[in-house]
Amino acid sequence: MDDPFFVVVLVSVLVVAVILLIGIGGFAKGGRFNRKYSNKLMRLRIVAQLIAVVLIAIYVWTRGFGG
Repeated sequence: MDDPFFVVVLVSVLVVAVILLIGIGGFAKGGRFNRKYSNKLMRLRIVAQLIAVVLIAIYVWTRGFGG
């Protein structure tokens, strides 16, 4: 936890998880919220997931591939 870039990567993964959980909850509940926000949440999750994967790849690459 001393590495600030690791914290950024961790936060990005948590953001993806929160977006995913909100989307799943909205889908399970259905109704107006699901109709209005399901597509927007999916797009947001995809963008957040892309950012998280890129950050993870940069983190692994800059740290020497785990060695």
